[in-house]
Amino acid sequence: MLNKVSEIQLSYKESFLTSCETTISGSTKAAEILFQCFDMNTIALQETFKVLLLNNSNKVKGIYTLSVGGITGTIVDIRILYAVILKSLSTAVILCHNHPSGKLQASEKDKEITQKIIRAGSYLDVKVLDHIILSPCGKHLSFADNGLL
Repeated sequence: MLNKVSEIQLSYKESFLTSCETTISGSTKAAEILFQCFDMNTIALQETFKVLLLNNSNKVKGIYTLSVGGITGTIVDIRILYAVILKSLSTAVILCHNHPSGKLQASEKDKEITQKIIRAGSYLDVKVLDHIILSPCGKHLSFADNGLL
């Protein structure tokens, strides 16, 4: 009897128009792009974690929604995060999540997961350039700008 094994298929289609147009030059530009990917009607409802995927020239390859959680948190599965990063052949990323409360302060858990993601990336030559927290009122906190990386 022949055993059947499940086939795993991953897919990534790059839009060359997008990647050729948008270069990240700092946290303000990154936050501007990331805000466009959040539904402003629900940004104050629940926490969502996204990753901005970049090539070696800091041009945007795409944005991936890793998780959608509850009012005060969301799950960040580093294995899934790096599966997406590696599949898209990204060399750098900017992490992002929102705080529905509007509080622009990084929690200890925010800092811990960021460091864990940075450590994992160091083994794979993937740079974590920033972690940005967005608030419903349109403001942001950059880990890089505030010495938290």
